[in-house]
Amino acid sequence: MVTLEQLLASRDARAAFQRDLLEAYPACTLVCLTVQLPGPEKRNATSLAIGAAGLEALQRCFEGMTERFEVRDLETGYEAYFLVRMDALEAKRLCCRLEETHPLGRLMDIDVFDGTVPLSPLSRQSVGLAPRKCLLCNREARWCMRARTHGTEELLLKIGEMVAEYEKRL
Repeated sequence: MVTLEQLLASRDARAAFQRDLLEAYPACTLVCLTVQLPGPEKRNATSLAIGAAGLEALQRCFEGMTERFEVRDLETGYEAYFLVRMDALEAKRLCCRLEETHPLGRLMDIDVFDGTVPLSPLSRQSVGLAPRKCLLCNREARWCMRARTHGTEELLLKIGEMVAEYEKRL
């Protein structure tokens, strides 16, 4: 179980690591994969399956264009970083396509950074796409998350079903 303090510290450490990577590779676009998993348990078989699927998909997506990649398997969640030789908007388009078409893409959060300070990921709107939809209903995911429309157990059940279906296909 991860505490709120640990999650906040992890988010700050991730942001610092992202800044360091972009400073070390200023000509590259940074792609950062994290796993969307509600609740206090952020590292388990489900999150690792989603992370591994995302890593494999991103490796295929950026094959031949990756300057460096790194995986961090932390108690606070799975993280993968790719520094790619590609325009940031084109990388964002590819990542959004992956999020929309991969069987587990909806459970992946793939941020793309162009190095602009202050560090902020490109939005889906920057490539002409609408915000992501909720896993369980047709509202904007952000809206349901803020309103706590769905319980953690309900979301984890849906996520578990998605991962089990994906693993059956392997």
